[in-house]
Amino acid sequence: MNVIDPVGAGFVDTLARPGGNVTGFMNFEYSLSGKWLELLKQIAPSMTRAAVLKDPAFGVGSVQFGAIQAVAQSLGIEVSPINVRDAGEIERAIAAFARSANGALIVTSGISASVHRELIIALAARYKLPAIYSNRANVTGGGLMTYGPDRVDQFRRAAGYVDRILKGEKPADLPVQAPTKFELVINLKTAKALSLTVPQTLLATADEVIE
Repeated sequence: MNVIDPVGAGFVDTLARPGGNVTGFMNFEYSLSGKWLELLKQIAPSMTRAAVLKDPAFGVGSVQFGAIQAVAQSLGIEVSPINVRDAGEIERAIAAFARSANGALIVTSGISASVHRELIIALAARYKLPAIYSNRANVTGGGLMTYGPDRVDQFRRAAGYVDRILKGEKPADLPVQAPTKFELVINLKTAKALSLTVPQTLLATADEVIE
């Protein structure tokens, strides 16, 4: 459960045919990376630049960045990567990015992003940068918005795999599954602090609104 890239991490041979004694559920689907940028543009229409925070230790970060780049031009947004390795690097990079106007942050999946979650949220607030995250814990902790897999749904689906394995099926024959259910969570208190008016169309599609 909650593995970003099971093939890259060496847990399985392929998603369709795991090949060993491990199978499970990924907590990411690459196409949602472009969705992050689209959602940011809806909530902050004046945005023309986005910094993509990614963990250089995970190859998945580069793939996520590529997916974001693929939709950036059509939205008229310039995207640039920021490596998330240590607190000092994060602070310097975000401070430098914030010197120009109309910027926003996309915080991709990764261990470093989780470790430095509170710092990133605090810096986004300090520099008045709209930010979207991959994990709802960032929004309950004061971040603006998250869009990502419904993790509870994945645990429910994983229980079905456990049942099948206990009844004799082999993990090698059970494909690793990507998320099928996603959730959008918006923190209205943070939006107000950033002087953002959340469109009613976006509120209507949100799975949860924090006030």
